[in-house]
Amino acid sequence: MQKVYLDNAATTPLHPSVIEEMVQVMQNNYGNPSSTHVYGREAKALIELSRKKIATLLNVSPAEIFFTSCGTESNNTIIRSCINDLGVTRIISSNLEHKCVQESIRDLENRHNVEVIRLNTLTNGDIDITQLIELIQDQSQKTLVSLMHANNEIGNLLDVKKIAKICQANQTLFHTDTVQTIGHYEMDLTELGVDFASCSAHKIHGPKGSGFLYAKKGTHLKPMILGGGQERGLRSGTENVYGVVGLAKSLEIALTELVNHSTHIKKIKQYAIDQLTQAIPGIGFNGLSGDVDNSLYTILSVRLPFHDALIGFELELAGIAISQGSACSSGAAKVSAVIASLYTDAEIDQITPLRVSFSYLNTVEEIDILVETLKKIAEKHEVVTA
Repeated sequence: MQKVYLDNAATTPLHPSVIEEMVQVMQNNYGNPSSTHVYGREAKALIELSRKKIATLLNVSPAEIFFTSCGTESNNTIIRSCINDLGVTRIISSNLEHKCVQESIRDLENRHNVEVIRLNTLTNGDIDITQLIELIQDQSQKTLVSLMHANNEIGNLLDVKKIAKICQANQTLFHTDTVQTIGHYEMDLTELGVDFASCSAHKIHGPKGSGFLYAKKGTHLKPMILGGGQERGLRSGTENVYGVVGLAKSLEIALTELVNHSTHIKKIKQYAIDQLTQAIPGIGFNGLSGDVDNSLYTILSVRLPFHDALIGFELELAGIAISQGSACSSGAAKVSAVIASLYTDAEIDQITPLRVSFSYLNTVEEIDILVETLKKIAEKHEVVTA
């Protein structure tokens, strides 16, 4: 049985060149970067060279890049420090955010005297920007806006530059989760004007356990993890040297091959849309994901016109790895908060959402296998359309 991997929004296979570079570091650079002898200095140099490479690729200062273990840690550090250390007493966010952002905000809302406002979700899956503009004109509280660049389930893109300008004009801090977009788009963080951003290597064919946060100079985040004062005091703990090197290499490859990879993935996504539409009457696509040019091109959120609680199991039996939502929530019995925000309970009972996510490694033949499998499943449900 052929295996088909279509869950790249959850994680991506390591790029061979990333593996090669990491292996070299594992074999030859085993010193502790905090040690003052030559082995330590060599390891430290690799970290700083990686920091400089990432900063150059994103047009920021190396001093604005801090290495972490993942996007979740980056997002937690940013949001919690804004409340605990930077005087923020109000957070404006949405129900469309990644679970690590939503749960961090919910915890702060419960534990601290923090006002949380969750923006309305429009029928197309976008947030209500008009509402945001009205809210941040109130300058009575120091405010953090936390909105993701691209939704990890339905692929809706946020005009980050526009939001950043609105926030700057109203003395409001702006954090954006860029885990699904860094490496998939040309990104100049300085030009975008955001205060904080996050990245995770394993979303761009890099290693798990390695990520970074961007904090604009002068924002003065404080640490969530204390100890030896690594990462200029923001994140204590012995550095993951080969993970950092792998992160920098994966981002370099992603941006170098951006045109080739994005062109290929967009064709694969459009082919999937066309074939699924022809094969399954009544099928739809959640949010804006069915519009290749105006959504995150690596994600297609499918809305099957029937309810099938065993769809994930049936696809796995066919050798297809796919997600019914965010990987962080895929074990939940109920639909994700993102899907729940788009439909009524009655509508949800009549559909099955699937997240198909692509990489440059996917092929037309793999899409054919997916389409044929879903077609057979749909036929069992005797789908009737008006």
